Amino acid sequence: MSEPGVEDYAAFLPNRWRGEVDRHPEHDRWEWRGHDVHVLRRRSPAAPARVLLVHGAGGHSSALWPVASLLPGTSADLAAVDLPLYGATTSPDPATVRYPDWVDLLCDFLAEEDDGRPLILLGASIGGMLAYEVAARSGRVAAVVATCLLDPRDRRVQRVMTRFGPAGILAGPMSRVLPRRLAGLRIPMSWVAALHKMSSSADLSRLCAVDPRGGGVRVPLGFLASYLRYQHTPPEGMQTPVILAQPAADAWTPLDVSIPWFDKIAAPTQLAILRECGHFPVEEPGLTDLMETMATVMARFSNRQQHVT
Repeated sequence: MSEPGVEDYAAFLPNRWRGEVDRHPEHDRWEWRGHDVHVLRRRSPAAPARVLLVHGAGGHSSALWPVASLLPGTSADLAAVDLPLYGATTSPDPATVRYPDWVDLLCDFLAEEDDGRPLILLGASIGGMLAYEVAARSGRVAAVVATCLLDPRDRRVQRVMTRFGPAGILAGPMSRVLPRRLAGLRIPMSWVAALHKMSSSADLSRLCAVDPRGGGVRVPLGFLASYLRYQHTPPEGMQTPVILAQPAADAWTPLDVSIPWFDKIAAPTQLAILRECGHFPVEEPGLTDLMETMATVMARFSNRQQHVT
């Protein structure tokens, strides 16, 4: 199929928000270890804070841009990175991409982009825990806002993530014995992930699943194994504030799979429920809840920065 873009995903927003979408973001490129990384931007040099959007395994920057771009430019300088295998980023050897590459790439991106303004990471789906990890490792993040916090080593999480339900608990042991000769074999993400639960809108779930830059991406088995084996920074050692912006009607990753990790986070936390939203949070009134949550977080750290300076 043709490659869906910002306009295709913006069509699923409530009417009151569609006119607020930035439909013409800047397309930027960044070289990282041989990867030609695609970055969407809305540069706002006078904005008091920066926001970096972190996608998950069924999306990419253009898919999530319509939601993120609803944040006012007066408040946030906005960027969204296409991680290797996804979006318009190209890699010298996609078969060798592993989950730790995503962590390293974002940590390096944060270091290069740091301009002194507070940075909020907005992580969607498995991008929530990825944002958490990057914040923990980099020390450059003011706060993390995540729609879920999935520990891939937890059997409860494995059970809900895959299309296979309870059989998903086999993913952990299988990932540890994956033969090297199979690590580079690439399979569609839609074969693995329960993308039909992406949204309460069947049309949006279908779009995500067939999007050749999103849910339709072919992912190496070695990437999946490295994700399932990855040991994220323990919550007891987390020092960056974390806001769990949980969609209330998430049929894929309900609140109870994130809470065990969230409740152990040592840093300040906040739970914000996005009313009537599915996993891909585009419904009202939850979309407004998300915008208000982000506005509160940005104002909190922007005011703190202004006080310091």
